[in-house]
Amino acid sequence: MSQFLISLITTLFISAIAGYLGSLMFTKRMALVGGPLGHLALPGVALALVYNFNILWGAFLTIILGIIIIWGLEIKTKIPTEALTGIIFAAGVALGFLFLPMDHAKEALIGDITNIGKLDMILSIIFSILVFIVIRKIYLKFILIGISNDLAKSEEIDSRLYNFIYLICIAFIIALEVKIVGTFLPVALVAIPASIANNLSKNLKQYSFISLGVGALSGLIGVLLFKQTGFPAGPLIILTATFFFLLSLFYKKA
Repeated sequence: MSQFLISLITTLFISAIAGYLGSLMFTKRMALVGGPLGHLALPGVALALVYNFNILWGAFLTIILGIIIIWGLEIKTKIPTEALTGIIFAAGVALGFLFLPMDHAKEALIGDITNIGKLDMILSIIFSILVFIVIRKIYLKFILIGISNDLAKSEEIDSRLYNFIYLICIAFIIALEVKIVGTFLPVALVAIPASIANNLSKNLKQYSFISLGVGALSGLIGVLLFKQTGFPAGPLIILTATFFFLLSLFYKKA
């Protein structure tokens, strides 16, 4: 299997599930949490580059650590998740730049799909499918939590547990995204498809699956543009999604 095909398949799966997850983040008005969590990957990516191991694992470990800290502080202090994420994000970025080798800065910040191997592809497919199954299972309950915690409690839904599951899913996807869009751009892959779906959808089912489809299409076109132009795939994927968002604004006005 060629390197290009490996990169294309990996990007398709990650972009699709990022869009799907983004629809839930957007519903909770937490899409921007994906950006700070992406930056939390920076210390792990830096260590992976220094000690020559897979940046996926480095990114995942530091994101998980950050999420556990955020989740624990949210329970203890009642400070909103967004505020706690911002605090931990700042510490993570500062720590990451202490270790990041400058000759690998571009790969760490905007990704490099030419470094994706077969194992990365297999792990991306497995994790993407698992996250899709989990999110689909909790989707409606999580939306209910977003509408009203009291209503969720009346239905015996443990909001803390679901918040933790949700954050773990984000960790998986953000860690996977680092390979294709780096640590500074992952928020776009979750926020933009959901924003487009918000403009185009007429019901919740359309909303979630349009998000998934737009994510996959943006990833596909971005990688094809990379092959034709040689520009980094990560920014091209984001610009493609942005273009679709601008088109969706015209549809919404119509």
